Amino acid sequence: MTVHIRPDLDSIPAYVPGRNHPGAVKLASNETTFGPLPAAAKAIAEAAELANRYPDNQASELRAALAEFLGVSVANVAVGCGSVALCQELVQITCDTPTDEVLFAWRSFEAYPIVTQVGNATSVTVPLTPELAYDLDALAAAVTERTKLIFVCNPNNPTGTAVGRAELERFLDKIPARVLVVLDEAYHEYLRLAPEDRPDGVELGRTRPNVIVLRTFSKAYGLAGLRAGYAVGDPAVITALMKVHIPFSVNRVAQAAAIASLEARHELLDRTETLVIERDRIRDALRAVGYQVPPSEANFLWLPLGARSVEYGEASAEAGVLLRPYSTDGVRVTIGDPHENEAFLRFATDPAVVAKFV
Repeated sequence: MTVHIRPDLDSIPAYVPGRNHPGAVKLASNETTFGPLPAAAKAIAEAAELANRYPDNQASELRAALAEFLGVSVANVAVGCGSVALCQELVQITCDTPTDEVLFAWRSFEAYPIVTQVGNATSVTVPLTPELAYDLDALAAAVTERTKLIFVCNPNNPTGTAVGRAELERFLDKIPARVLVVLDEAYHEYLRLAPEDRPDGVELGRTRPNVIVLRTFSKAYGLAGLRAGYAVGDPAVITALMKVHIPFSVNRVAQAAAIASLEARHELLDRTETLVIERDRIRDALRAVGYQVPPSEANFLWLPLGARSVEYGEASAEAGVLLRPYSTDGVRVTIGDPHENEAFLRFATDPAVVAKFV
């Protein structure tokens, strides 16, 4: 007799971030090429000296720093081992049975269907708009009595598109108070929409107990390898999250680095602005030779190459540039350092490549 393991787990795809290859330019994983902020690097070294001690399981100091930064109460903040861990915990606290539904657009963050199945719930998806953004009207229309959780990735990974504040407010007003809406803002720091239409989930959620916001230190803050994300929401939701989190999953080094990063956040603005300038430059260069590239509010661009996506990713890898193809949907290109971006552009704008794929 063998141990019983849920048979449906066989159908869960492996979550495999962009691959590595010695000597290749890696533009596949949406990491920033900037290292941790200097203050964070110092905090990492100091915290490593105490690695023999368990971290604070409540992450009290980090939660307090986040609460002050965001202008909320500590009771409104939870932290997790990256925001993807919080995604899974949100499914755990909202879904009771396999018939409970988790709703999101597709294509969106590839972890959503995985964490939903791990949480023994059912994924329900709606297509993106023709502009490759979240169709919030269709999303609201798809809510049923079985819907327990809605993910809204804004800006959306992998397309880079974003919906504005007014559109998001109209959507939230349509959702029943019993349904928890997750505003996944992992790329919030790269948003450059007009100030009057720039969405801020923390502000939108202040008067909506069924809204929770996810953000991360993995992207703009340059701490992807340390895994620290956070959630901001109603205290009742935060309390439930803290009951299901894996003990000590946000380690001592990650907590120290995150706190130091918040204290040095003014340096972050210069770094994100540098990347945004590169993002727009690369998009312009691609469009100039015929690529269809939607506007991006994240640290990557999306090439909707359809059935040619995997072949394009293989060709770029042969040229020494690792991208992220998504089945028959498209290819995601992370914005790197200027010399890395130039390596990609040399491949992408090569006349032979343009003739074959564009």
